[in-house]
Amino acid sequence: MYVAMNRFTVRKENARAFEALWLGRDSHLKGLPGFVEFHMLKGPEAENGTILYSSHTVWESEDKFRDWTRSEAFRATHKDAGNASGLYEGHPQFEGFTAIQTIS
Repeated sequence: MYVAMNRFTVRKENARAFEALWLGRDSHLKGLPGFVEFHMLKGPEAENGTILYSSHTVWESEDKFRDWTRSEAFRATHKDAGNASGLYEGHPQFEGFTAIQTIS
């Protein structure tokens, strides 16, 4: 299993628009080889008025994730990503993890 995550720091006043953007978009993930599940996670509000969000995608393997990043579905999903950059601070921070243990 491989987990691909992007972390976003969002100012409180942009939280509704940020969430609406994610909840209303077509991710193009369903049916892709190796795709398991997707979660958009919302963390607590920090003292400085920002909220941490994380997109969390689970794949059968890192190779399946990498295949997706080179696909037409990936390009379609991210074609308007630059339009949303004003909703969060800086750039999303990518983190990728390979599972070394799974307990179900």
